[in-house]
Amino acid sequence: MRLLCSSTSPFSSKVRMAARHLGIKLEEIHVDTNAGPTLLIDNNPLGKIPTLLTGDGEAIFDSRAIMHYFDRREGGLYPSKKSKRTEIEVLEALIDGTNECLLSIVYERRLREPEKQHQPWIDRQWTKVGRALTHLDAEPPKIGNKLHAGHFALASLIGYLQLRFEGQWEVDHAGLTDWAHKFEKHFPDFPVMKPQV
Repeated sequence: MRLLCSSTSPFSSKVRMAARHLGIKLEEIHVDTNAGPTLLIDNNPLGKIPTLLTGDGEAIFDSRAIMHYFDRREGGLYPSKKSKRTEIEVLEALIDGTNECLLSIVYERRLREPEKQHQPWIDRQWTKVGRALTHLDAEPPKIGNKLHAGHFALASLIGYLQLRFEGQWEVDHAGLTDWAHKFEKHFPDFPVMKPQV
């Protein structure tokens, strides 16, 4: 299977870590979404990553759909108990939404000249991020014998914060930094698979 991805993308990171955990071998193809490469556009009309290309010719996107595909194939990413599964799916949705807010901030700053950046928009996104981080800091997913989709989602979020927002969140959310250290003990590949340049 081939994964169209980026080393900086938190969504790509989540999928890559889950695949490594499950023993799923992926050929990673790093793409620049801004360039609109044919391989990506032909397989995902939205031109977004990650996009998984299976051996059967299927194209699967977005990251949550890929995670569910991995779970149906190998099991282990989502609990079988319905209430617990819903809890993990909601956690993943919260984290993915937080990453989307962070990406909005990054794109606003990167794609617009400083005088054209809309600070109220940035502030609004950061307010959402702050609420989410406060919630996650107070109620992080416990790490037991088995890692699940929520763990990989949170690890990718923390990695993205470390990459793009260093020094802007750690003081108020030290619990998340501690959580990342615990996660790394259960998933030693975290330092090389988290979002990075």
